[in-house]
Amino acid sequence: MRRSMRWTFALTLVISLVGAACAQQASPPPGTAPSPTPTTPTETTPSPTFTTLEEGVLRVGSCLDFPPFEFVEGGDEKGFDVDLTEEIASRLGLQVQWVRADFDTIFTALAANDFDMVAAAVTATGDVGAQRDQVVDFSDYYFNAGQSLAVNVQRTPDIKSVDDLEPGDIVGVQRGTTGKDWAEENLAPRGIQVKTYRTITPAFADLEAGAITGIVNDAPSSEGIIQRQQLTGVVEVVQFIDTGEKYAFAFSEDNPGLREAVNQVLREIIADGTYAEIWKRWFPQTPLPEEYQPTS
Repeated sequence: MRRSMRWTFALTLVISLVGAACAQQASPPPGTAPSPTPTTPTETTPSPTFTTLEEGVLRVGSCLDFPPFEFVEGGDEKGFDVDLTEEIASRLGLQVQWVRADFDTIFTALAANDFDMVAAAVTATGDVGAQRDQVVDFSDYYFNAGQSLAVNVQRTPDIKSVDDLEPGDIVGVQRGTTGKDWAEENLAPRGIQVKTYRTITPAFADLEAGAITGIVNDAPSSEGIIQRQQLTGVVEVVQFIDTGEKYAFAFSEDNPGLREAVNQVLREIIADGTYAEIWKRWFPQTPLPEEYQPTS
């Protein structure tokens, strides 16, 4: 698909005065996106020039079945990644078009410019991040994550960690994920079977029914699915596995301008407290990490 006309956005120049403040913004020329607020009130940042596949539209690839980050409910896309992405797009003067994609092929599809970016709780750190970075480019980090073990506490109450798993036990994972890689590296050599799923939510139905022994999956996602599927008291996360993962948005290497534009707006969203509002909406019981605290 050919890329559309270039879009640019101009930054507002804010002049701070003693006792009063005013902001002036030149009228943008036709065809440009609205101007976001500068990161600091006394500095301006050069305006990245970026392209999108379709004029005025940000096509975003996602599996859309990984709550609480991205899922579909009542025909609408919802979740932490969804809210954050749509806030970024709004500030860039773009309308989001969500594109459902399988996670194990989503990065090659992005590299082939099937969409403009990926927002899908993408781990951009460690060996997996390094492998993905050979195919796509990453934004700044926007979420700290790790893996977890979930089990059916009614059927296997004695399993408290992966150390309690035995040869022949079956652990569910989502294909193409760091959870799958971790399970294959750490559990499969012990004789534990690793069963892959296209998306992770069906694995929780199997765990409830006793068809599998456990699930290795991103901790926030497992907790969110348990709540959404009303499995509390039956299926529980019994172990957090600290893998030091961080999430980022992914972009085609052909479009560094879009990545820089998203990074600039992401920093503004964190600084002005909008990120904190979105965080509280989806993780009300979890403290906001220090690096995502508002600064203005």
